[in-house]
Amino acid sequence: MSKSIDVTDLNVYYGDFLAVEDISLHIEPRSVTAFIGPSGCGKSTFLRTLNRMHEVIPGARVEGQVLLDGDDLYASGVDPVNVRRNVGMVFQRPNPFPTMSIRENVLAGVRLNNRRISRSDADALVEKSLRGANLWNEVKDRLDKPGAGLSGGQRQRLCIARAIAVEPQVLLMDEPCSALDPISTYAIEELIADLKNDYTIVIVTHNMQQASRVSERTAFFNIAGTGKPGKLIEYNETATIFTTPSVQATEDYVSGRFG
Repeated sequence: MSKSIDVTDLNVYYGDFLAVEDISLHIEPRSVTAFIGPSGCGKSTFLRTLNRMHEVIPGARVEGQVLLDGDDLYASGVDPVNVRRNVGMVFQRPNPFPTMSIRENVLAGVRLNNRRISRSDADALVEKSLRGANLWNEVKDRLDKPGAGLSGGQRQRLCIARAIAVEPQVLLMDEPCSALDPISTYAIEELIADLKNDYTIVIVTHNMQQASRVSERTAFFNIAGTGKPGKLIEYNETATIFTTPSVQATEDYVSGRFG
């Protein structure tokens, strides 16, 4: 199910402003890749280019290439909606639809994609997705209750269930634990470890310990100053980034000397 990502010479613009400059990297399928770096260095902006979510901002555009198993996501005629179906996203703050039940939240993406689905198939998909998000046992007796009534950690896992219900190949996570307590954070990290068996996962995090715990490879981004573009400084196996980085700025960041 999961796919590789190859990015070549990518530049991201908002109007005339160059936000992220000259990114090239390869992301392995069925793996977790962490993006780290100080605030404002382009991590989340770059993450959103991997499923064309940045395009919802007027004037946003890219130059360069993003390939999903060799298919160019930015080729002429490619539908961004189809891209987002294959490359799902979980956001920083848990955002279940407040007027929808737990069940309808899981099915929201499927309905949005106009997939016809029988009641029995919908029930099976809800259970499969909630099990995949390690939430089924906690909510199976209240599927018709509002999703907004869950705890913060449960809401985030509900959003993950909603994302995987449409059967993407890649799952992007933009600081998915930043609003959560340590126990909920641990639950999400355990879930990420399970999900990587089926999905390619890319996570933005400001938590150095989290990056070292959940990822196989880590990309360090930095920025030279206000108004300058974010750049990829170093990309390597996570153990290397945190123990023997090749760039001094990387060592300074992961050791807490700045950022």
